[in-house]
Amino acid sequence: AASLYAHVPFSQDASYLAIGERTNANGSRVFREAMLAGRWEECVEIARAQVREGAHLLDVCVDYVGRDGVADMRELAFRLATASTLPLMLDSTEPAVLAAGLEMLGGRAVVNSVNFEDGDGPDSRFSKIMHLVREHGAAVVALTIDEQGQARDAGWKVRVAERLIAQLTGDWGMNVGDILIDCLTFPIATGQEETRRDAVATIEAIGRIKTAYPGVRTTLGVSNVSFGLNPAARVVLNSVFLHEAVKAGLDSAIVSPAKIVPVAQIPEEQRQVALDLVYDRRREGYDPLARFMELFEGVDVAQLRAGRAARLAGLGLWERLQARIVEGERKGLEEDLDEALAQRPALEIINEVLLEGMKTVGELFGSGQMQLPFVLASAEVMKAAVGYLQPHMPKVEDGNGSKGRIVLATVKGDVHDIGKNLVDIILSNNGFDVVNLGIKQPVSAILEAAQEHQADVIGMSGLLVKSTVIMRENLEEITSRGLAGQFPVLLGGAALTRSYVEQDLAQMFPGQVRYARDAFEGLRLMEGLVAVKRGAAPEQVLPPLRARRVATGAALTRTEPEAMPARSDVAVDVPVPGAPFYGSRVVKGIALAEYAAFLDERATFMGQWGLKPSRGKDGPGYEDLVEAEGRPRLRMWLDRLHTDNLLQAAVVYGYYPCQSDGDDLIILDPDTIDPALLPTPGRRA
Repeated sequence: AASLYAHVPFSQDASYLAIGERTNANGSRVFREAMLAGRWEECVEIARAQVREGAHLLDVCVDYVGRDGVADMRELAFRLATASTLPLMLDSTEPAVLAAGLEMLGGRAVVNSVNFEDGDGPDSRFSKIMHLVREHGAAVVALTIDEQGQARDAGWKVRVAERLIAQLTGDWGMNVGDILIDCLTFPIATGQEETRRDAVATIEAIGRIKTAYPGVRTTLGVSNVSFGLNPAARVVLNSVFLHEAVKAGLDSAIVSPAKIVPVAQIPEEQRQVALDLVYDRRREGYDPLARFMELFEGVDVAQLRAGRAARLAGLGLWERLQARIVEGERKGLEEDLDEALAQRPALEIINEVLLEGMKTVGELFGSGQMQLPFVLASAEVMKAAVGYLQPHMPKVEDGNGSKGRIVLATVKGDVHDIGKNLVDIILSNNGFDVVNLGIKQPVSAILEAAQEHQADVIGMSGLLVKSTVIMRENLEEITSRGLAGQFPVLLGGAALTRSYVEQDLAQMFPGQVRYARDAFEGLRLMEGLVAVKRGAAPEQVLPPLRARRVATGAALTRTEPEAMPARSDVAVDVPVPGAPFYGSRVVKGIALAEYAAFLDERATFMGQWGLKPSRGKDGPGYEDLVEAEGRPRLRMWLDRLHTDNLLQAAVVYGYYPCQSDGDDLIILDPDTIDPALLPTPGRRA
């Protein structure tokens, strides 16, 4: 899915795709009241709050009895298209409402939802919505509902899912990876016998669907499972149920990320009884529903937090500091650090206590027990702790000035910088100069800074798995520019492994590239890399690279002709039109006026430059800001682009011969083909 500003993969690294539920008129009273009153900026602010809470997509539903859903969706989607960076999931039972939203959005939306409630004929709602999905290239949420109703047991859910997948891929041409099957969640705390096994049926169905269709996505509206319980009990049950569903293969969930807690932070008895409730583990004399309600009788969410604070207070100082990092609990942090400083040096507290907490966070994240929003909360507490301790760290002075200089950056597309900033502090306090470029830095900016500041080493960081790919591409760029010998590279981040850096990347990079597991290993490697640049032998000052393992025994297999899949009946004798030329051509010198008119002013002014109207009555409105700041600044930049020749626009296009191979389209190099075989104007192939 994609907005104007960012794309979001449906498969998240060590996490689930969190779909914010608070922009749904049927699920959020605050949002509904703002929408009914026409307070659209308040609706937008609710959306932004979910971005801050860690949502990846926003579920937008304006359906409400007596309202003009088309007008409401058009108004809201138009605003969110530029005011929110997240892609949208448009949620409605009415095709006209979905069409109104899709027409307002750039990027790629998700349509929620289709089902077989009234069948799949040409006049069915399923067919009408799928025409919209196909027209707009959207992904789709498909509910396990058929003509008999909402699927309750696992077998029924799987049968409907199989039918949905077959129709969506076969009749509508969808990729299986763009289908999100919703196995449906029902309340399990009603006390009715027929609802007791609804949660376990959903979990079983998810597992069976993911086994049969590994490429399909699954999703759930998680909070339905706890309907009827008090808010504190709902937080715990939702969190435990979500964790179990993710283990079974759940890819995404419609949730409020702020109302989910890591299962590792839930007290043991609450967690165990919630599991018993989810899996309906009743036995003689024990009803998990009754016990669960007893545990939360008279308990509110504030008391849950108070209980966590009391538990922290009962720990010893060092265990409590680690727990603060793991649980992202900042209240009382400075008092604990003052007490710690009276007993141990600041660097020792960081190295032996706080980093152990972050190590635990990494392990929980890697095993799926902690999701990304909680990792970021832990990182913020770590950042605050290190900042508080920094004035107490002794600076290591070098008699000849700086011991060396490093340019540090979080790579393009990644915004996580806690680990990198800790490296900055440790190196700075040990006599090195650090040029910290910040987050989302392209390799060109990194190299430009390294050359400008005459750096000894480049350090690149990133938390996401995709960042490891960016690091490889950055190393390739450094090599292609002939700078591999000039700049040794340090790499760090949660998704990296030592073997990936010291085997795979070291093999393709002709210079020195090393993996730093933490800031203190980074310090040791920095000292070694600087020593190598100043004449020391690498084997004397750097640890050896991990040896590469060589796989043996692999062999290619050949598929016999009779075992090959049958060809389609697509005609192969259609004349191929000739091309005016083969290869590529570039059109340069395109005048600024030819493309400046296509600029989306609202997206630029509000989304990129942050010109937001005041929420009060006395502040400037949007049009006032546009006239006073937006357009003058835009005119200044357009003038500079023209007079200083800052932007040289060009278009590259071309014609290439191609052929098919099954479902693949193969683009051929015209220079390697007999010209007599190529179609040209006046001669067809």
